[in-house]
Amino acid sequence: MDNKESNKRGQVVYFSHGGGPLPVLGDPSHKKMIDFMEALPLKLHKPESIIVFSAHWEENIVAVQSGNAPEILYDYYGFPEEAYSIKYPCKGNTELALRVAKLLQDSGIEAKLNNNRPYDHGSYIPLRMMYPDADIPVIQISLNHNLDPLTHLKIGKALRKLLEDNILIIGSGFSFHNMRAFDFAGREIEDPRNNEFQDRLIEICCDELDEEERFNEFKDWDKLPNARYCHPREEHLLPLHVCVGLSTGIAEKAFDDYILGKRAVAFLWRYVC
Repeated sequence: MDNKESNKRGQVVYFSHGGGPLPVLGDPSHKKMIDFMEALPLKLHKPESIIVFSAHWEENIVAVQSGNAPEILYDYYGFPEEAYSIKYPCKGNTELALRVAKLLQDSGIEAKLNNNRPYDHGSYIPLRMMYPDADIPVIQISLNHNLDPLTHLKIGKALRKLLEDNILIIGSGFSFHNMRAFDFAGREIEDPRNNEFQDRLIEICCDELDEEERFNEFKDWDKLPNARYCHPREEHLLPLHVCVGLSTGIAEKAFDDYILGKRAVAFLWRYVC
């Protein structure tokens, strides 16, 4: 590795990963998201490893995927046959998994390794669009099943040392996740209740707040306008809590458009020497 490469630091991104396998099947209601995902690597320097916090993995104790070559989990149903032959043959990274588990444990967060966990669609679907060559090692880390917002802010903060290295950390969720309100026909009808919530997320992530203020906003996220309309259950928002816990500065808004007929946002934090 040359000096220029060794000076590259961590990057953090939170985005909405869409509906199951629909983005890689070319679903029209995901067109804007697909374009964003395919172009996102142009905003990043290529990482040496990737860590994904997916909304689709919860454990009572935070688990770190530690296998050398995890399988694919088709954790969706009712889709065309080709949805069940999607591949993403990247490698795991056992050494990084061990490091992550130790960082969590050193911060008083109970953590365990999971050598058998496959990649779920919150990981391989967006990565298929971002890095189709599958040439970057990837590990997933679970959410805590307690769904406690402060726990997930602390998980992120415990991993800040990873930002010293060229690692891309992804919070893969959905900034709007009310399944009953999605429009699978992709009709982009303005939703004032969702707009209020998305606008507030943008303010909290992108304005000049100190860490305590930002943490307090996310700790009490369910007091934000229309929070429980946008997230009847918070598992798709909590990857953002992890990213906010990791961050040491303000985010840039990387995406603000419609997916499945609803406005959704993405945020990017850069740490480059």
